[in-house]
Amino acid sequence: MCVMIEKYRNIAPDGILSEIRALAGALEGRTLQHVSSTRSGGGVAEILHRMIPWTVSLGIPTTWDVIDGRQDFFEVTKSMHNALQGADVDISCCDKEMYLAHLGQNASRLNLDADVVIVHDPQPAFLIDHFLSRRKSMVWRCHIDLSRPMPPVWRFLRPAINKYAMAVFHIPHFARKDITVPKVLISPSIDPLSEKNRELHEEEITDIVEGFGIDRKRPLIVQISRFDRFKDPIGVITAFRQVRRHFDCQLALAGGSATDDPEGPAVQAEIEEVAAGDPDIFVLFQPTDLQVNALQRAADIILQKSTREGFGLTVTEAMWKGKPVIGGAAGGIPAQIIHGETGFLVNSPEGAAYRIRYLLSHPHIGVAMGGKGREHVRYNFLITRHVRDYLLLMLHVMSNESEKPIFVSGPAGKRIRRNS
Repeated sequence: MCVMIEKYRNIAPDGILSEIRALAGALEGRTLQHVSSTRSGGGVAEILHRMIPWTVSLGIPTTWDVIDGRQDFFEVTKSMHNALQGADVDISCCDKEMYLAHLGQNASRLNLDADVVIVHDPQPAFLIDHFLSRRKSMVWRCHIDLSRPMPPVWRFLRPAINKYAMAVFHIPHFARKDITVPKVLISPSIDPLSEKNRELHEEEITDIVEGFGIDRKRPLIVQISRFDRFKDPIGVITAFRQVRRHFDCQLALAGGSATDDPEGPAVQAEIEEVAAGDPDIFVLFQPTDLQVNALQRAADIILQKSTREGFGLTVTEAMWKGKPVIGGAAGGIPAQIIHGETGFLVNSPEGAAYRIRYLLSHPHIGVAMGGKGREHVRYNFLITRHVRDYLLLMLHVMSNESEKPIFVSGPAGKRIRRNS
């Protein structure tokens, strides 16, 4: 237990490390289980790959199960995901039946018997119907923006969510009033010691970036994200081309797709078509974590111009690397970017272009924003704070007293007590 905590000494706040030590002592030997729809691609898988070694090292045996299905199953879950984030799509009765049947098949091979089971996002949500005797130990963890879902799809999903012991959200705006089970707020996090976020030597950064053909002597704008229409990569290209009328700069769009996202290849093809023939736009597919790290550290400005976003870990990654960030004023991004202090929030390609031009014209302001952003991440969005909050969540679930106040992860690592 001490070894993992000591690795983060002088990186994370000492108070949070002390709390982890105390909580782990109370939970030693208890078990934790995660269920999600993919082991690769997207923020959920990334967080779990870093989180599980933490809880295991703290003496909490932890497992991770992944549901499977045919292509048509994941096409339905992607439509559900989009509709819950506000896209104008519906799901037919036949598709709902197929989706539920697939989850039934998954349930027959799963054994959800840990002291606490966390089911991530809509894809596996209806597993609860097959484990109602275990419902007091099961938590639904939402990683998407539920503020404006399409009503028919939300009416389909909501009964399942209300069968869990409680539900966890990123920000208050996502925790809908018609969810009747107790609700908890826990922000996502990044691991500062991961390959994507560890410190790099300047020579290493240059070797990687120049290997892509990028000129380090010219300003570089970067967006790292899955190739997803909600990330608005075409809007990023539009903004970049407006900026290039005034500045000799470059754009790198780096990303890929998750195994549970069948739309990824089509979106990538759209990006490549729009960027075709432009020597200053670099479309990079499935970069390694080390390459992402180097691109972010080489960037002058980092974008995350999402139109819908659960949280956006790339915003946190960018701020940790001391970069000014321009993000879409959507979902969980405003909970990370302090507008005018650590970056800017925008609503259009034109707005993004305006802010990029401003930062390129005033580089000292970008440096100051980056410094403030790094400290904001240190106290709010590192994995140590996330581990502490999950340990508190486990204690609360195992108490089986849902009428007690529930903790809410708040700014600067403070916890606010609220009634359920």
